[in-house]
Amino acid sequence: MAKTITLLYFDGCPNWKEAEALVKQQMRPGDKLEYVRVQSGEEAQQKRFLGSPTVRVDGTDVEPGADSRTDFGLKCRIYLYDGSYHGAPKPEWIARALGRAEAGAAEQLPAAAQPPTTQPGADGQPGRAAHPGSAAPAGLDPADWSTVQPRFDALQARNLTPDNVGEWLQEWSDLRAILEDAIFASYRAVTENTADPEIEARYLHFMQDIQPKITVAEQGLRRKLLALKNYQPPANIREFYRRQQNQAALFREENVPLQAELAGMENEYNKIVGAMSVTLDGQEMTLQQANQRLYSPERAVREEAWRSVQVRWLQDRSALDDLYLQMLKVRRQMARNAGLPDFRAYRWRELSRFCYTPEDCLRFHEAIEQEVVPLARKYAAWRQRLLGVERLRPWDTEADPLGRPALHPFSQVEELIEGVQRIFNHLDPELGAYFARMRNGNLDLASRPHKAPGGYCGGFHLTRTPYIFANCVGIQDDVNTLLHESGHAFHFIESCRQPLIWNRMGAEAVNFEFAEVASMGMELLGAAYLERSRGGFYSEQDARRARAEHLLGVITFLPYMAVVDAFQHWVYTQAPEDVTAADLDRQWGALWDRFMSWTDWSGLEDEKVSGWHRKGHIFETPFYYVEYGLAQLGALQVWRNSLHDAAGAVAAYRRALALGNTRPLPELFEAAGARLAFDRPTIGGLMRLVDGELQKLL
Repeated sequence: MAKTITLLYFDGCPNWKEAEALVKQQMRPGDKLEYVRVQSGEEAQQKRFLGSPTVRVDGTDVEPGADSRTDFGLKCRIYLYDGSYHGAPKPEWIARALGRAEAGAAEQLPAAAQPPTTQPGADGQPGRAAHPGSAAPAGLDPADWSTVQPRFDALQARNLTPDNVGEWLQEWSDLRAILEDAIFASYRAVTENTADPEIEARYLHFMQDIQPKITVAEQGLRRKLLALKNYQPPANIREFYRRQQNQAALFREENVPLQAELAGMENEYNKIVGAMSVTLDGQEMTLQQANQRLYSPERAVREEAWRSVQVRWLQDRSALDDLYLQMLKVRRQMARNAGLPDFRAYRWRELSRFCYTPEDCLRFHEAIEQEVVPLARKYAAWRQRLLGVERLRPWDTEADPLGRPALHPFSQVEELIEGVQRIFNHLDPELGAYFARMRNGNLDLASRPHKAPGGYCGGFHLTRTPYIFANCVGIQDDVNTLLHESGHAFHFIESCRQPLIWNRMGAEAVNFEFAEVASMGMELLGAAYLERSRGGFYSEQDARRARAEHLLGVITFLPYMAVVDAFQHWVYTQAPEDVTAADLDRQWGALWDRFMSWTDWSGLEDEKVSGWHRKGHIFETPFYYVEYGLAQLGALQVWRNSLHDAAGAVAAYRRALALGNTRPLPELFEAAGARLAFDRPTIGGLMRLVDGELQKLL
């Protein structure tokens, strides 16, 4: 019987011609081949387009099991079979679909391509994926080093030449993707439930047993690559090659167990904080849920909630002090092992910060002190005057100065998801399609007991599916958080166009400064659609209020960022060898007084000086915070562009995301229509823009 074959593709796809050739090889007289060019994200949704190329026979996808998938979008499609990745379907699938193959047992869908099954979440929201990122070729178990090592050994034994280095790198990248997905799946699980000992044991197994072995094995491959003579890396991997040179020089085998030890300590921080709760009005709640009361128009309600949360933090003060001092000792030893003067120098190398120096950061702090702090004081005085209070106290900084109840954009997390989906559909239909892909088990947004604090975005490379974690409680800040993390998710998806994992967002500790432009830029771009009439949550008046609160937050964030960053510069370069927790508290307090002096902390000295406990980055990702400040400047520039040409700004933003890590940091900023800057004139100009917009909104 004649068959109708449909080949769906988009312009620029490098693989659809290969799929066409495979189809033509199998066609017989009477078969009909139709071509469908997909041109937009909206059309991709309508046509249930899983990516280019897609081959269907009589309306059914040739890949077994693919018809149950819902991750539609304008993207390249990757096929996993025979233990590796391919840009076109397996020939046997096409033959079987056309009835040209011998009948046999139905071929099973590769695990990496299966839509994740879901289980009901503890928060009552739609379930999270039961086992994301678990796919691997037959015989390879990422949790069993005896099955992983032969793969590395084979790469190490390969005769490497300039002609085959591209293929070799791709094989290494494919292996790395499988391992990264498994490690991320274990991290995802342990942050979703910090109280499950089995989940914790699996995560620690990866971090303390598997990851150190990967680190050593990859150093061997790195040296092999760098020893290759007469090799000139092509333009798309020059930055990767430079990073490999840097990492090879930094590597010390004696630091591998220390990194594993630190991973255990970082997990301990999440366990301590994840177990925190308070009781208000007879109801036990997470700290995030209690902090929701800081938006109450009733000052007594705000103060009670604020003090309750602070008391709970102080209960673990000594445990957190001891934990950090242990981490500090290990980090200093790592720097010494690497022959570097201090951990700041080590971390600069580890983060591949080629484009700016510690001195640039110190100048950045000074520029913030000169250009941003006065503006923050101006709006603090405005808030104090409207609140009618004699002194602005810590529990007054989030309350609406006109005494209005807090904005309440949603009651259930699904309402938040639906609202943000509508925003993205209005902003850019393709971004809306990207977000829709995550709604099948890759959003864990509600706050609940024994969930790690904060929020993050990660991703699974095999399925090119991002995942967002947050602690939402029904406030406008949650909308900002989901827009922020979705910016990271879009960066992950766009950069997955890069075939090598190291050139994708988040696969290496590199270019986080631009990764945060992706997230902070999306907060500002998405804010234009907060009105219900544009897909959002609010009346026009409340949308103006939400945008004003966001811009006020930008102003106060930059001085806070300076505190966090300057604190770590001091800790790792100036603090004495026998530094004590009291020394750390004093330094934090001094920096707080320098940058955040508009709030009165009288009688709250312990709460103020221990504030560094409440910033997880200080414990888990040292020196990863100035990125937010630099990115905020980049995001403001993207937003400024959007005020004049919204479509053009979004298009430039997306083009920059798709570059992944293939360009130096300044070029990534430039591609997005921004400039990497630390200077006072740039900061001052952007603050005048923010101030001017606030004058229109308030």
